[in-house]
Amino acid sequence: MNPYRQRIWAATHELLDRHRPYETVLDFGSGDGWFANQFLASGLAKQLTPIDIKRREKVLVEPQLYPGGALPFADRSFELVYAIDVLHHCPDPMAQLLELARCSSRYLFLKDHTYRSESGRYTLAVMDELGNRKFGIPSLYKYQKGDAWHVLLESSGFRAIQYVQPFKCHVGLLGAVTNRLQYVALYERT
Repeated sequence: MNPYRQRIWAATHELLDRHRPYETVLDFGSGDGWFANQFLASGLAKQLTPIDIKRREKVLVEPQLYPGGALPFADRSFELVYAIDVLHHCPDPMAQLLELARCSSRYLFLKDHTYRSESGRYTLAVMDELGNRKFGIPSLYKYQKGDAWHVLLESSGFRAIQYVQPFKCHVGLLGAVTNRLQYVALYERT
């Protein structure tokens, strides 16, 4: 299995395990369903809805497809909403983040990228192309600058329970260059 995903899963499980189990969970941008499968197999989620804008050729958990933008769920439909390496692929990450927050009754978990300099943004763009082109996933280069998404969530009624940046999801030389551009965060509705 992909060591990158395994490191992300280990951190995700550790952060979320203290509040388990989650009755209803939304996996935003579920891709091939690997993380959804981990949530279900570990018992973190009792009921999980994976959603994505396209279906991959091979999936572990079948996603609900939707055209993007506003999510097809009522306000506060899910106890936990999460997005792992997805928001930066959205045309308007800030608007999409507000949609995720709208659908959460209690928790919001994010794993994504952030940069503070143009060299950091350029590094993310190169890594994004290398990691996503083979899956046909467009790279829109809409990464969080500084703590912009964090600030938006805190001004929208959420507080950070945990915010880890840099986040060590890569090892060796790659980790030395890119871990400072990675973060995980768990928010709770106040």
